[in-house]
Amino acid sequence: MKNLNAVITGVAAAVPDYILTNEELSRMVDTSDEWIMTRVGIKERRILKGEEQGISVLGTKAVKELLEKTHTKPEEVDGVIFATTTPDHPFPSAASIVAENNGIKNAFCFDMEVACSGFVYGLEVCNGFIKTGKYKKVILIAGDKMSAVTNYTDRATCPLFGDAAGAVMIEPTEENLGIVDTILRSDGAGYAPLQMKAGGSKYPATHETVDNNEHTVYQEGKVVFKYAVSNMAQVSLDIMERNNLTHEDLDWFVPHQANIRIIDAAVARAGVAPEKVMINIERYGNTSAGTIPLCLWEWERNLRKGDNIILTAFGAGFSWGSVYLKWGYDGNKQK
Repeated sequence: MKNLNAVITGVAAAVPDYILTNEELSRMVDTSDEWIMTRVGIKERRILKGEEQGISVLGTKAVKELLEKTHTKPEEVDGVIFATTTPDHPFPSAASIVAENNGIKNAFCFDMEVACSGFVYGLEVCNGFIKTGKYKKVILIAGDKMSAVTNYTDRATCPLFGDAAGAVMIEPTEENLGIVDTILRSDGAGYAPLQMKAGGSKYPATHETVDNNEHTVYQEGKVVFKYAVSNMAQVSLDIMERNNLTHEDLDWFVPHQANIRIIDAAVARAGVAPEKVMINIERYGNTSAGTIPLCLWEWERNLRKGDNIILTAFGAGFSWGSVYLKWGYDGNKQK
C-alpha cells in the first residue's frame, strides 16, 4: 500500500450576522469595554439569534461553502465528523443533520466532543481514516454555539464566548504535505475547574439545575489560565523538537483563541515571532472548537503550499494538543 498523508484541501467557515459588542454587554452585566479588553482582548463576538437555531445552521453553511470551493459533489464525500460541545440534540448527531442539509447521503457521520480541543483531536481522527486508504474525502467541522451555554449574568465568563463553525476537506496525498505529526494529551484534574455541570446523565435537567444556572459554563479562571498557558506552549515546543523544527522553519502558529493573555503568554513561552501568529479573538471571541479553523479560513489567502504550521489548543477535560502540518495548496489559488 502506498504511503498516504491526510492533507487539508479546502477550508470554509460560517459566523452569525449578529454582533454582540462590549457596549451592549455592559448594559446586561456589570462590565465595560476597558475591563473586557484589558483582561481577555475581545471587542465583539457573533451570536446566533432566532428560535430553533442550533450549531448545525452554521455547520451547514460552512460545508456548503466548502463543497463549492473544492468542487466536490455531495455523493463524493465519505465521512462527516463534527467536533462540537453544543450539538443541536443529544441525538441525532449534528454531523448527520449537516450532511442531510447538504445532500450528503453516502457518508458516515458522527459528532465528537473535546471542547476547545475538538479541531486538533478531530484532525488526528480524520488522519487515521485517510491513512487506511478506504476514504478519499472526509469533512471535519468544528464549532460551537457557545451563546446557548453562556450565563449572561456572570461577568467573568459571558464576555468570552461567541458562535462560529469552520470546516475543512481532508483528502489523501502521496506528497510530503498534510498532517505530519500530532501530540494529544488529557488530564482529569480539569474536571472541577472547567465544566457544564448539568444536562448529562449525572445531573439530568431539573427545575433546580435550571434555576441554578448549571446548564452553563463554569470556569475557575486562574486555574484554567495556568494550565492553558503551560500546556499549549509545552506541547507546541514538544512537537517542534520532535520534528526538528526551529522557529525560523515555522511559517504560522495558530493557537486556540481563548483569551488574549493566554495567547500572548503561550506565544512568548514558545518563542514564536508575533508576525507568524494568527489572532482574531478581538472580533469573534472564544468560539471553542471553531477558533482554529476560523483563523485558517481568514488567513487562507496568505497560506502557501508547503507552509509549516503548528496548531495548538487547550480545553475542558483538561484536554490539549498540537498538530504539525504542511499546508496543501496556495490559498490565493483555491482549486
